[in-house]
Amino acid sequence: MSSDGGTGLENGRARCIVIGNEKGGSGKSTTSVHLILGLAHEGYDVVCVDLDFRQRSLARFLEFRAAHAEQTGTVLPMPRLRRFSPSALGSVATARGAELSRFDTFMKSLYTEADYIVIDTPGNDTVLGAHAHSHADVLVTPLNDSFIDLDVIAHIAPGDLSVTGPGHYTEMVREQKQIRLARERRGLDWVVLRNRMSALESNNKRAMDQVMEDLADRYGFRAVGGFGERVIFRELYLKGLTLFDIDAPAGDHRRTMSHVTASHEVRTLMRAIGCGTQNAVRAGVAAA
Repeated sequence: MSSDGGTGLENGRARCIVIGNEKGGSGKSTTSVHLILGLAHEGYDVVCVDLDFRQRSLARFLEFRAAHAEQTGTVLPMPRLRRFSPSALGSVATARGAELSRFDTFMKSLYTEADYIVIDTPGNDTVLGAHAHSHADVLVTPLNDSFIDLDVIAHIAPGDLSVTGPGHYTEMVREQKQIRLARERRGLDWVVLRNRMSALESNNKRAMDQVMEDLADRYGFRAVGGFGERVIFRELYLKGLTLFDIDAPAGDHRRTMSHVTASHEVRTLMRAIGCGTQNAVRAGVAAA
């Protein structure tokens, strides 16, 4: 663990960050790898879990990173990937229950292994992915800043932008909050990350601002600014690198204003969720 003993909720207990959204293309993988490597570059011991068994974006990124380090002789912080094997009988109710119980045991083994656990969940509805949310001290939900993507959070009336009800993802988060509260007597801090926000004022942006403020109060999350549409995130993926590697003295890329801006976005996120930096103020754990 790090020299300061980590920032777990209790002595010796890792802090668990879950990256979740049941809609693909929202920036989950970008968010996951930058949070993981941001913490690793600050000297924290980070364990990560990839529950997206089909795409394996996080696992593949770490494979690319190890290959790049070996090929170039570069010393890179390497978070540890812990693999959880899904049940071969996932569609059978009894096997599914056993799988969730097995995952709870798996998580218990990780809480004393690191300062942080970061879990990347699949971009679709799976029982295991949903259950992982119940282990989150902090839940980060990347969301493209549009009413199309907002539908997973809430249903919005097209005329007056009133909220007609929670989206399916919000319903799932509510359920997992209750499971977590019953199991651990803990709430979770839910952060919605608004990605690809327009830099210019527009009717759509003003409408989104208005609706997000209402939804944050209604459903108990905090909305924070996320990542812009930056090519640099995609360019670095195949090398297993992040903006933090470019910031480091051994970085082998020339920094540009795009790098600086993107790096600022990531550090702003880390401060917003109270993780990593020693001078960051810990976000309070929200009431369930």
